[in-house]
Formats: sequence, C-alpha cells, structure tokens
Amino acid sequence: MESLTDARWFIAAGLVLVSMALFGSVIRRLPLSTSTVYLIVGVGLGPLGLGLLLVDPVGHAPVIEVVTEVAVLISLFTAGLKLRLPLRDRAWLLPIRLASVAMILTIAMVAAIGMLGLGLSLGAAVLLGAILAPTDPVLASDVQVSDAFDSDGVRFTLTGEAGLNDGTAFPFVMLGLGLLGMHELGAMGLRWLAVDLVWAVAAGLGVGMLLGTLVGRAVLHLRRRFSAAVGMDELLLLGLIALAYGVALVIGAYGFLAVFAAGLAVRRLERQVVGDEPPDELRQPVPVPDDEAELSAEAAPAYFAHSLLTFNEALERVAEVGLVILIAAALSAVGIAPSALWLVPLLFLVVRPVAVLGGLAGAGVRRPNRALCAWFGIRGIGSLYYLAYATNHGLDPALASLMTGVTLTVVAASILVHGVSVTPLMDWYERRRPARGRVTPDISGAG
Repeated sequence: MESLTDARWFIAAGLVLVSMALFGSVIRRLPLSTSTVYLIVGVGLGPLGLGLLLVDPVGHAPVIEVVTEVAVLISLFTAGLKLRLPLRDRAWLLPIRLASVAMILTIAMVAAIGMLGLGLSLGAAVLLGAILAPTDPVLASDVQVSDAFDSDGVRFTLTGEAGLNDGTAFPFVMLGLGLLGMHELGAMGLRWLAVDLVWAVAAGLGVGMLLGTLVGRAVLHLRRRFSAAVGMDELLLLGLIALAYGVALVIGAYGFLAVFAAGLAVRRLERQVVGDEPPDELRQPVPVPDDEAELSAEAAPAYFAHSLLTFNEALERVAEVGLVILIAAALSAVGIAPSALWLVPLLFLVVRPVAVLGGLAGAGVRRPNRALCAWFGIRGIGSLYYLAYATNHGLDPALASLMTGVTLTVVAASILVHGVSVTPLMDWYERRRPARGRVTPDISGAG
C-alpha cells in the first residue's frame, strides 16, 4: 500500500509538471498568475482533495526551513543578476527605503496589531511582524523586471525591495526571538544592535559583493586568456551561491544579503566591461559551444551573466511550483486562521500602503506608481522560511501553531488576490507609460 501511495504521488507530480509545461503559455494569458494555479493544484493534492500530500507545518518545520531557504537563495541571486543599474545611481534609494523604512513601519504596525488584536506578547508580536514584513522574491516575478535591460522604475523598485528585505528582515526576527528569551540581545539591546543589525547586514552585503566580484573576475580571466572555465555555468552558479551563503554564515552575517549582493556583483562586472547600453546582440547572447570557447573581451561577461541568469530562472520556476503546492497543502491541513480573516485585508489595504507612503515620503514618486508599489507587497516563501526558522529555534508549540495559521493564510491570500490583480493592473500600467528606452529607471513619472 505504501508503494502504491508513492506511485500515486509521483504520477500526480509528473502530471502537474508536464501540464504546466504544455499549457503554460495558455495559463499566462489568463487574468491570474501561475502561482494561483499551483495553489489550486496544491489544495487538490492536499487533505481537502486527493490526500496525496500531507504536510504538518510545525512537525515538518526542519524540512520546510531547508527547502524554503534554498528557494529563497536561488531567487535572490536571480534578482541580483537582473538589476544592472550601478549602485551609485539615485534610483537605488527607492528600493533601499522600502526595504528599510517601509519594512520597519510594517513590522511596527503588525506588532501593534498582534498585541492589541491577537493578545500576543511584545516579543511574539515583533516576531510576527518580521515574518510577515518581507516581500517575496520567488512569487513576484510578474511585477519584477523581466530581464537585466528592463528600465522600468516600478519594476526595478519592487525587484530591489524584494532582493533586499528578505535579508533586512532577519535582524527583527532575531529581535523577536530575543524578546521571547530565545536569543541573546545584550544589555539594553546593544549586542543586537551591533551584531545582529549593523554587522550582519553590512558584512552580508560586503562578503557577497567581494566573492561575486572575485569569482566573476576569475572566470572572465580564464575565459578570455585561456579559453577555460567554459561549459560549467550551472556549477559556477550553484557554487557561488553556496560559497557566498556559507562564508556569510561563518562570519555571522546574513547569507540572504550575501547571495543577493553576489548576483549584483556579477552583473556589475558585465556592465563595467560592456557599458551602459550594450549592442543588441549582447543583450541576449547566444551560448557558444565548448570547442568555440574563445570569447571577445566584450562578449565574455555578457555571455557569463546571461547564462547564469537563464539557468537560475529555470531553477526558480521549479521551486515556485513545489513550494506553492506545499503552502496550499499545509494550509489545507491546519485550516484558515480565523484571526487572519480581518488581518489579511488590514495588512494589504492599510499596513502596506501606509508603510510605502512613509518609506517613499519626499521621493517625488507619482501617485499611480506609488499605488502600484503599495499594492504589490506580495508575501510568500520568505515568510514561510522565517516561520520555520523561528519554530525550529524553540518557539512555544501553541504560539507556533497560531503563527503558522496566520502566516499560511496571509501567504495564500497574497497569492490569490495579487495573482488575480497582477495582469489587469500591470497591463494598465504598461499602456500608460511611454515606450522603454531609458537605461536609468524613473519612478517619478509614468515610466
């Protein structure tokens, strides 16, 4: 009987993957995201449907933490590779403000709601706010830049925010755990401030940029001088992600930020060599066979960055399928949290817009563009990772169960409402903005 159950699971998984491959183009024309379809499939495979996928979000937290961790790492590296703008450009101020000011405002408001509306302690409320604050780099592909040469300001801002705030939320997860007595904060919180906030954030970004630059330069040097290190881009990508993440963890830095920064560093190398506006043939370089590995000084970095991005995006799509189905099955098992019925609209319609308004105050962002940024605060895999991380660090079972129900309900609701609204809203946005052509994103106007 066990082998029969296993066979049914493999058949179901195979049917899902083959169907999405065959009918993906049809689904993309529907007024919903592919994640919405995966969510429906997950409910069908879970306890409410065929019962092939039984997930205990609390009991299986160790496995969920690892799976979501890997998925977020892959997506963060993809986000970094897509952002081609120099770090000194003023357009970076917008995603940085959203990933810092807007995120802190979100945590504070959710914490207040948790204490007043859910009866949580200060530590538990801060932890819930940190879990729900980051926007998602995995599920937000429909509102992110389509490629490294997409110059749209709104898409650039949302992509940069998602790439940064999965790491910048970590200090506040540690703060919540510390207030619950599960992490050392130090006298008056000085250890948390110096180590968990300042050091871990700065060191994470620094080590990611350093390793991405060193590995990228080494690869480009070998390719241009000796026609070596060609044909192994998949290994290079996985190796660089693992290296940046591992070194960051060893030195007590945030690995999510390190991996995002490593992707930025690889793209930065390409831009330094190719320039602001590369020739059309280098925007989508054609892979060269191993026996024709001699690449020009200009083509080598563009080919390298493009091949890494192509492979990583494929991994990201696979991760999206599996994890959204897992979310749906887990939610089917625990049920919708009653408190989330009022928390979800409050989070989407009040907390996120107020936080974005505060984060972008004085930035000169036009109201329609600001409204899009406020609406598309998509919650997803990052929140699930932080939930599993907290559960595995000794969270009280009753509190873990409450936070699990709330988090899964929020994520599922985000997949549904944002998935249904993304096509009409982004189509409207594309129609009203001028034709692309800017190298520097501009969110202050229509483009």
